[in-house]
Amino acid sequence: MRLFRPAPLTAVALASVLLLGACSTDDDAGSTPSGGATAATFDPASVAKDDTIAALVPQKVASTGKLVVGSDTSYAPAEYIDEDGTTPVGYDVELAKALAAVMGLTADVQTADFTGIIPAIGSKYDVGISSFTINPERMKAANMVQYFQAGEAYAVQKGNPNKVDPSDLCGLTVGVQTGTVEDDELADMVKKCADEGKKPINPLKYPKQSDVTTALVGGKADLMYADSPIIAYAISQTAGQLEQLGDVFASAPQGIVVSKDDQALTDAVQKAMQKLIDDGDYAKILTAWGNEAGAVKTAELNPKVD
Repeated sequence: MRLFRPAPLTAVALASVLLLGACSTDDDAGSTPSGGATAATFDPASVAKDDTIAALVPQKVASTGKLVVGSDTSYAPAEYIDEDGTTPVGYDVELAKALAAVMGLTADVQTADFTGIIPAIGSKYDVGISSFTINPERMKAANMVQYFQAGEAYAVQKGNPNKVDPSDLCGLTVGVQTGTVEDDELADMVKKCADEGKKPINPLKYPKQSDVTTALVGGKADLMYADSPIIAYAISQTAGQLEQLGDVFASAPQGIVVSKDDQALTDAVQKAMQKLIDDGDYAKILTAWGNEAGAVKTAELNPKVD
């Protein structure tokens, strides 16, 4: 995964700041209209409770009637704050609502700092749904239920004015969100440039992806490094000021985070997500947000990854 937020610069506010009042353009699937307001999407309220799956939910969660979800709500289009400045929206948010509905619960999606979500699973949050890339380190700390597949990508200013070569980032300023997989991988790139005696990479790190995008548009960074859906969304929201550099790479599964100490809730989440996949509601949500390419067929628990 990757991250966001303070007094929030929402995806809409970001588009307004970058475009100085100009309307943003829709993405290819038309999931976000000009101006940034969310389009009509699949209604998670249409998802019916599954009594068998609901019976698996531990009493401490079932008794509240809520599934408390930790999410870093500035990672558009997966999870971000809508134009009203308070409402979480995005395909992850709708999946969370649908998932909760299957379990007979209502999703309570709470904005959180990305790096603080996993440590708070099982105490502050029942689950974490925030574009978490599944990796061995995270699976040591929590259970992860696969629900999406995303790659990584680079973006540069339109026309690549700095002539960035994606095969060699040495000597460049690279924008990245802190706490993300890309942040970790950038550290390896920095070391590699140093080991090879090349010009150093200058990492430009922000706790919010929206600030990374702003830095690239403003010329503070030569390129930015993020998940492929986030790169695509940033390009659409900046009205052609940015472009993807090269192809999507390093495709990897993303997972819903559940406490390792709560196997009952883990089982309920896994079965509920699989039901959404099998019933077609899952595909409807992703399609509504233009991200059906990231769909998976199975909600595998702790899948084997490199």
